[in-house]
Amino acid sequence: MTTSNPKRHFLRGTRDALPFLLVIIPFAALFGVVATEAGLNVAEVMGFSILVIAGAAQFTAVQLMTENAPTVIVILTALAVNLRMAMYSASLTPYLGSAPIWQRGLVAYLMVDQAYALSQIKFEMERELTVSERFAYYLGTVAPLAPFWYGASYLGAVAGAQVPPEFALDFALPITFLAMIAPALRTFAHVASATTSVVLALLMAWMPYGSGLLVAAIGAMIVGAQIELYLERRAS
Repeated sequence: MTTSNPKRHFLRGTRDALPFLLVIIPFAALFGVVATEAGLNVAEVMGFSILVIAGAAQFTAVQLMTENAPTVIVILTALAVNLRMAMYSASLTPYLGSAPIWQRGLVAYLMVDQAYALSQIKFEMERELTVSERFAYYLGTVAPLAPFWYGASYLGAVAGAQVPPEFALDFALPITFLAMIAPALRTFAHVASATTSVVLALLMAWMPYGSGLLVAAIGAMIVGAQIELYLERRAS
């Protein structure tokens, strides 16, 4: 009989997430700098990073605020950018849906791309894990990420415009998403979805306030779902 060992899985999650610090730290610092330059004070920057804890949505909201976009547009666009979190939650429900409500609430607050990507792969590969072990692993993946996200956001906000232009930090966002997406492209449906999202995002770049990204995301999901259905019918 195998004994449940949540602590071991927590430490495994922490170890698996450590490489992401290489991009999380400059990404968070960049947000602090950009938000400060946009007119937010340190408290507002930290409120953004602690309450929202969603880099892409935060950057989107700040960018729209600098363009004097209507408040409703800022909120709706940020929500659209973060719509993937709902998909992440639905994807993890079979693995964590039976956890206590406080654990599910904590996972919901700490739902970030890197933790989801690692956990989804882990849970699919090791289906024998108990719910407590899965929760421990997920929490372990966030353990090194969240504190550094908060801390680097603070440092970026304090540094503000003092960061010289030659130390550009804007490479962090694309590298973060590449590091998350590449390991997940394991099937033809995954590759087709990713390709569709890229093509549609480029074609819809003319749409206002980045709303073309939402169109690209919906198109990618449809393509991926249809390919999986086709392959299932063909195999049966």
